[in-house]
This record gives sequence, structure tokens and C-alpha cells, in this order.
Amino acid sequence: MAQIHNPSKVRRFSAIGLLVTLGIVFGDIGTSPLYVMKTILHANSTYDVNYIIGALSCIIWTLTLQTSVKYVLIALNADNKGEGGILALYALVRKRGRKWLYIIAIIGASTLVADGIITPSITVVSAIEGLSAINTSTPIVPISIAIISVLFFIQQFGTSAIGKSFGPIMFFWFLMLGVLGGIHISQFPAILKAFNPYYAVHLLITSPEWFLILGAVFLCTTGAEALYSDLGHCGKKNITIAWIYVKVMLILNYLGQGAWIVAHAGGIGPDVNPFYAIMPRGFLLFGIFMATFAAVIASQALISGSFTIFSEAMNLDFWPNLKVKYPTNVKGQVFIPSVNIVLYVSCMVTILLFKTSGQMEAAYGLSITITMLMTTLLLTTYLRQKKVSLVFVIPFFIVFVSIESCFLTANMFKFMHGGWFTILMASIFFIVMFIWYHALIIRRSRLQFHEIKNYFDIISEIKADTSIPKYATNLVYVSRSDRAELMEGKVVYSIINKQPKRADHYWLFHFEHLDEPNTLEYTFTPMIPNTLFRINVRIGFRVQPYMTLYLRQIIEDLVKNNEFDITSGYPSLREKGIPGDFRFIVIHRIYYHSNSASAVDNLIMNLYGIIKHLGVTEEKSLGLDTSNVTVENVPLMIGHKEGQRIKRVFLDQGD
Repeated sequence: MAQIHNPSKVRRFSAIGLLVTLGIVFGDIGTSPLYVMKTILHANSTYDVNYIIGALSCIIWTLTLQTSVKYVLIALNADNKGEGGILALYALVRKRGRKWLYIIAIIGASTLVADGIITPSITVVSAIEGLSAINTSTPIVPISIAIISVLFFIQQFGTSAIGKSFGPIMFFWFLMLGVLGGIHISQFPAILKAFNPYYAVHLLITSPEWFLILGAVFLCTTGAEALYSDLGHCGKKNITIAWIYVKVMLILNYLGQGAWIVAHAGGIGPDVNPFYAIMPRGFLLFGIFMATFAAVIASQALISGSFTIFSEAMNLDFWPNLKVKYPTNVKGQVFIPSVNIVLYVSCMVTILLFKTSGQMEAAYGLSITITMLMTTLLLTTYLRQKKVSLVFVIPFFIVFVSIESCFLTANMFKFMHGGWFTILMASIFFIVMFIWYHALIIRRSRLQFHEIKNYFDIISEIKADTSIPKYATNLVYVSRSDRAELMEGKVVYSIINKQPKRADHYWLFHFEHLDEPNTLEYTFTPMIPNTLFRINVRIGFRVQPYMTLYLRQIIEDLVKNNEFDITSGYPSLREKGIPGDFRFIVIHRIYYHSNSASAVDNLIMNLYGIIKHLGVTEEKSLGLDTSNVTVENVPLMIGHKEGQRIKRVFLDQGD
């Protein structure tokens, strides 16, 4: 997902909105002509006219059913407060859906990230391979690695500046595709028969290579999932209208490539790419230049989209907390250094392992097919929750599960030829998400809470007890309690038992994670007048939980409304009007192997202990200044089992 300067303006339907949408949404699907027809030729080296027409018919109707109908007409209406994507959809349906829906969500998210690894590699390599038509000794791999390296390097600075040019470049890219393809249709006008779905059905029924054909055809629609994910950036109407232009240009290009193939039947070498072959010789260098730009834009969209996926996954409890940066003032633009490094290394491995786009095509498509199938399952759940008639829901489910199952079956034949690579990547992400999600459930199930009103008196007395050294003017605890009337037992223990902590004000700060994307609001509840306060921050799954930042803003509101006196509690400082200090207590719950009576819980928690090192500490993820943070380690009790009890022995008096 490329980023934009003023999202509200872009989401509104306008000429500017349409132009920016072209640059943000359609990079992936817009670079498919670079390799789709080439892959279709590789699927059947003894092709004839009927084969080409049938394959083109498959492309046209795949774009129509999979992209136009499923994603543009149906999925774009399944928005979560204007946001789209598989995790936004999961957040929309999880409260009223089945508990196992999280499995579908993390499978879809994992395979989508794996697709984000292979897409930059295949698009850039495919674009640079066009140089071979000019000079066969062109070093494709080194040039591709250099471009990918620069692209990942600039992520840390933000991409809003180059993002401005994405729209105009992609507009002319699609125009170029349409014009080049349209010119060549006249070489074989009968290619227009491909609009008849009969030829697609006939080819798949009669061809023994149907699975290879479907595996190649599916590549034409791999960017459809990104289209849904970018809903929040561009808006439904802009995406819908822009898609009409994009689809027309894509089909014209595919038809032109098909007509050229038929016109040159028998004279096409195995290394010839029809995409570059339809370009006039004098236009070739410019065409390669445009293809490279389009590949970079497609790659940028997938990289930015991966940052968004991980950001959402953290707040939906699917991934450890990672360090998140905001390189620009553009709303929604995030940069996650660790994700950037992993994606970069993975892309380098992909390019060095497969070397050519022809080899990468075998790895491409399998993972995103699974994502699309998972999206269909979640969309079906969403439609039922919306009380949509079964007359519509059942055909929707049957048609798209059938189509995507056929594509999945076809792509599974690629497994040993490269598909294993993206499935391996997706499996790693899935395992981490699955373990992290279950470990957090186990940890939360063992938390103990007490009625907070039972401790009002003792907290007030600790505040007044001058024999206890003052710990801070303001003492802030991270609270796990969803209910205002309850306080976590470990917080009670920290204030009262573990070095009693005297303060002028005690704060319980709680984050309530919502199934909405961008909500950020708070409630303020005084529990003990001028002593104990509770702040509940309602935060969307696309918003980072920066505790220090939000607390400062809340204190500013309270001071402005005369609800809180921020002046220091120390008399000498109070006379000078100096603000009071704040100290934060973060309680780490340490898992001990001997505490668990369950072998499964033991395994999950042990793996959790390893996985948590992938992320940052809780205090860093909350944006806390470590100079005023105290971390207290306490045991996490998990299914505690009573061990052998020690027995007292009394000594005889004579001993």
C-alpha cells in the first residue's frame, strides 16, 4: 500500500482521487502482463490458435469473476469503518463469529505476507529481463538486486515524496499497455472470440495440462487482495471507477499479446517474452524503463502493505510488539525496521535462489490463492452476520470456493518446482501467530482481579503515611482489567506489599483494543478523590498504543478543565509551581516450567518465551521513557500443581 498525503481528500471521489488510486492500488495486478502470457506459453509448448484463445478467455473471465465480482462488487462493501483487508475483515466479524475464525485470519495474513516477499522479486526481475532483448549479456540478477536494495533502503525515510508521482506514472503505464495491445489485435481479429466463456471451459475440459494453464492464468489476478486492503486509503468509489479503466487496458494488452503469438506461431523462442515482443524496436528501451517503474511501484505497495499487516497483527494479538516508526506526517504511513530487514533478506534469497522470472513463476501464486480462499470464508461469515439472504450467500460461497479451490489445486502442482518456498515462508509466519495468540490467552486466563473498593482505605492511608518514603508524585500502573471496578492482584501486591509505594496520585492506565481501525478516545474515572484515577483508552487495531504520548495529552485536558492539579507534591517544588514527576510501573509475569500441569501449555509457553525475543519489551512498545520506568518481575501461575509438601521434624530434647 503506497502512502498518500491527504487520505480524506483521496478517499473522496474526484479526478485526483482516481489518479492517486491508480498509483496506490493497482501496481501488483498492473504488472501481471509482464509474465502471464509468457507463463501460459511455457504451460504448453505445442500450443495452437484454440489454446491461445481459450487461455485468453480464462484470463478475461478470471479478471471478471475473481476481481470485478468478488473484490470490487462484494468485498469493497465489507468495510470496517472504511478500512479493508483480511485482518480488518476478521476484526469486523470475530465478536459474533465462531472462535475458530482466528485460524482463517492468520492463515490468510501469513500467506499474504509470503506473497509480499515473492512479488517484488518477480516484478522487478521480469521488468529488467526486457534488457536481454537489447543485450543478451545484461546482468539481470545484479541489476535487480541493486533496485530492490535501493527500494528497501529508502523505506526508513518514508515514501510520501515519491508517492506523489505514482498515480501519473501508472496512468501512462496502463495507457501504454492498452495502446500496445490494441495495435496488435488487428494481426488476428479472431482473438476477440476470447470474450466467449465457451472457449475457456472447452480448453480446461479438453486439455490434459489444465492444471498448468490454471496456475498460469491465476497470475493475472494476484493483485486483487491488495485492492481490498487499500480500501481505507482510496475509498470504494475511486477503486471501482479506476478498475474499469485498468481492466480495459489489461484486457487489450492480453489480447494484443495473444494476437501477436498467433501471428508468429512456430517462430517464438523459449526465452521470448510476448510482452516485450509486441513493442516496436525503437520503443523497447522506453518500455523497459516504464516496466521497471511500474515494478517498483508494485513492490512499494506490497512492502507498505506488509508494514500495515504487521501493525494490525500486533494489536489483534497475533504478533509480538515490534518497534514502529512514523517517518513522515502522512496519516497511516508506518515503518517497521525489523519487518523491512526480513522482507529485504527474503527478497534477496528469492532472487539468488530462482534467478529468473520463469523460475519464480513456479513459486508465485500458491500462497495468495490461499489468502483469497480465506477471504472468501470470512466474507461468507460477514454476509451471514449482515442477514444477507441465503439465496445470495450460498451461490457466492459455492462459486468462489469452487473457483479458488480449482486455482489452489492447480497451483499445488507447482509445489515441488518452487511453491514450497512461499508455503515455507507462510508456515513460519503462521506458527509464530498461532503460538503468540494462544500464549496470550493462557496468560490472561491466569490473571487474578480484586474488587478495587476493598483497597480504597489502605491506599489512602499509604498516601498519608509519611513514615513511608515517597516513591513519586504520580505513580502510573499498566492495568489489565477491562472492568473499572476491578484491580489486578499483582498491582495491589506492588502498591501494598512489595515495598509499599507512597504517592500523591495513583493512576491505572488501561488499553481497550477495539475491532475498529482508527478509534482513539479515552474515559477518565476518579476512583478515590484526588488520589486514585483510572484511564481507559479505547484504541483501534491500526493505532499504536503509545502510553506516554496519550497520558500527556490526557493530563493536558484534565488540567485545562480544572480536574487535576499537576503541580508537584513536594512542598519546596510546589512553591515554585514545578510540575510533579511521573513514574511508571510495568509488571512482567515470568513463566516457570514447574507451575504448569499441562504439557500443551508448557510447550506453548516455552515457545512463547523464544518468540517474544522477536519483539521489543512492553515498556518500549508503550513508548515509555525507560529512565522513569520500574519493571517488577512476578511469577505467572499456570495451572499450578501442588508439589510434594515439606514435612517438619521435631528434635528430641536430648539431642
